[in-house]
Amino acid sequence: MNKPVVAIVGRPNVGKSTLFNKLIGQRMSIVDDTPGVTRDRIYGEAEWLGKSFFVVDTGGIEPKSDDVILSQMRRQAQLAIDMASVIILVTDCKSGMVATDMDVAQMLQKSGKPVVVCVNKCDTVGEPSMDFYEFYNLGMGDPVQVSAIHGHGTGDLLDRCFEYLSFEEESETDETIINVAVIGKPNAGKSSLINKITNEERCIVSDIAGTTRDSIDTMIENEFGKFNFTDTAGLRRQSRIYDDIEKYSIIRAKMAIERSDVCVIMIDAAAGITEQDTKVAGLAHEAGRACVIAVNKWDAIEKNDKTMNEFRKKLDADFAFMSYAPHVFISAKTGLRIDKLFENIIMANENAALRIRTGMLNELLAQATTRVQPPSDKGRRLKIFYMTQVSVKPPTFVFFCNDAELFHFSYRRYLENRIREAFGLEGTPVRIVVRERGDK
Repeated sequence: MNKPVVAIVGRPNVGKSTLFNKLIGQRMSIVDDTPGVTRDRIYGEAEWLGKSFFVVDTGGIEPKSDDVILSQMRRQAQLAIDMASVIILVTDCKSGMVATDMDVAQMLQKSGKPVVVCVNKCDTVGEPSMDFYEFYNLGMGDPVQVSAIHGHGTGDLLDRCFEYLSFEEESETDETIINVAVIGKPNAGKSSLINKITNEERCIVSDIAGTTRDSIDTMIENEFGKFNFTDTAGLRRQSRIYDDIEKYSIIRAKMAIERSDVCVIMIDAAAGITEQDTKVAGLAHEAGRACVIAVNKWDAIEKNDKTMNEFRKKLDADFAFMSYAPHVFISAKTGLRIDKLFENIIMANENAALRIRTGMLNELLAQATTRVQPPSDKGRRLKIFYMTQVSVKPPTFVFFCNDAELFHFSYRRYLENRIREAFGLEGTPVRIVVRERGDK
């Protein structure tokens, strides 16, 4: 599912960050009475009525200020507005409508995006104060009274936002198309790979890191099938990100991971494996996406008969948390092993969508528990009654037992290994959920 984006904008110190924290359910944005605390865009994931969407918090907008920092904050907010599906304009009921509110409203009207006016700091329950009705003068429909600090009215606010949001269900799309996100550090060769596959200059290629800013979709149909490749911006360490457009590019890259079926993790063989490579891979792993590790620029490496095995050992050590991901040594420049990459993408996608019958799973469970007895503690032994698969992408298995606390992580790992031995599942993570009998 392609998740829509809701941008929270407004003048300084109206409670945008407080509202953002309330919507996503955690304290991610710094909240302070001092105007201008939030400068960069901060994003998080929220859920309402069983639907997930992204929320972006922005710095306060001062449309007519010449201050350097404020003008940068205005630019940041504009980037969020450009990408948003719907915009929440936050105002302050206590201070009433001011000229800056009208300036911000005019800025939003030019964007052509749907806008919901949120009148914040309506902290008393019941009829709103007379100041609330001033905000009808913005000309953006009925305002919604909200107390972000207490959470009052946030449900009504989200209901209004949902009137403008569309959620593209996966069932409506062509299920034969495999969505592939190409991710990695800057300058790893992601754009070169897309260009090689399509045999055209689809993406700008440069030795300058950070050339790709947007996430670019490319439909490909070949002898292997139909694919939608997404070229993403390179993900570098947070401390190395200075450019405001690049910061927003990272949000788009993470969104590309969310809507992908398979992630191709590009590693620069010439630069070697770095900590940032494992962090980028971790994003795909945590999102539950099938993964293939593509070691690029293999043609530029001086090799002997041991080079590939040594590199594989290094991959196994550094990517131990995703040992399921196959390794392909490629060259986006020459096309070396590109066909092998496609084969692994197809395999990973099929394994991620694999459904296993409950009878086969419980037969495997009986054999596994006979071979290695479940752990015990203080005379009480773990009993696993049965297991079943509840979902795919990634394959998720639920184990029902007598005591979840006895289900030690080492035994959980043992059972995952037995599942992988029996059914393959190469290229996809596996999720294991433990339930005590009687749990709903």
